[in-house]
Amino acid sequence: MIKAEITDKTLSEHLSKIEEDKLRIFTMADGRIRGALFHGTRFINQMRAQHNLGILETYILGQASLCGALTIPMMKDMEHTLIRFEGTGSADGYTVEADSTGSVRSYLEKEHIPLDKPLENWNLKPFLGAGNLTFSRIHKDDKYPQSSTVDVDGENIAIDFASYFAQSEQINTAFNSSIQFDKEGRVVGAGAMYIQVMPKTGGTAELGSQVDSHAEEDADEEELLRKVENAFKACPSIGLLYSEGEVDSEDIILGLFREFQPTITMKRDIIYDCPCSKDYFLNHIRGLPQKDLEDIRKNGPDPLEVVCRKCGSVYHIPVNEI
Repeated sequence: MIKAEITDKTLSEHLSKIEEDKLRIFTMADGRIRGALFHGTRFINQMRAQHNLGILETYILGQASLCGALTIPMMKDMEHTLIRFEGTGSADGYTVEADSTGSVRSYLEKEHIPLDKPLENWNLKPFLGAGNLTFSRIHKDDKYPQSSTVDVDGENIAIDFASYFAQSEQINTAFNSSIQFDKEGRVVGAGAMYIQVMPKTGGTAELGSQVDSHAEEDADEEELLRKVENAFKACPSIGLLYSEGEVDSEDIILGLFREFQPTITMKRDIIYDCPCSKDYFLNHIRGLPQKDLEDIRKNGPDPLEVVCRKCGSVYHIPVNEI
């Protein structure tokens, strides 16, 4: 990937002052709940710079990319996940790819979404609309991806992700993503969080055999889950918190979930990155039919301009290198 430069000096100065981007994985309630909080202000600004996005486009692709990043702690071993939304709204859809190594890349079907009138709120249904959300997972030794698709309404991307896990994975999961813009439209804060209820089954064979994973929750269990859900819903705007720089990620986790004794088990770097390169595209061009190559050598253009759809990188390839 050719890393796009963030040229806004005011934004760069702000980014230098706030907490570093990092994903923090945590558990709580004696391991019954797991979750992760991702500070991604620089991550979203890099995404925006790569694709040269407007405010609405940044908000949509940013929300999807933040939620996609949160799936990385759920991956097993070497795994690559492609998340694709196809909707009926004016934006058509988006694609996010997340890798267990900690890299994310993404793109919109339409990077310039038409607007009939100024935005009045962040309801995304007019732009995404009802549609399908598909997760395709590829493990290291898989020949083919394992895919699953669910219907979602496209109004809120975090809720769409939660709906996917409830319908396809049958795991109670809540997502919260947030992007804060300043008055000039700069992204000054961005982050996302998920929590997930772990199944009761597990542990030793003897212990697991004693538990019916489909049994109704007892009263104490229901009360625990209700309290955790209420604490999650009480979270202020994560993007706003990060933009103000008055609390850090650990403050957010401990402040929200102190009652459940959260423990941060790991910190991870998550970056907006793409494995594309000039050589990658050059090899593809060399594989074109001979008549097409001859036409390029004769009629140009020279150099060829190749744009990576997945990260927005622009490569200029001289004809004499083909």
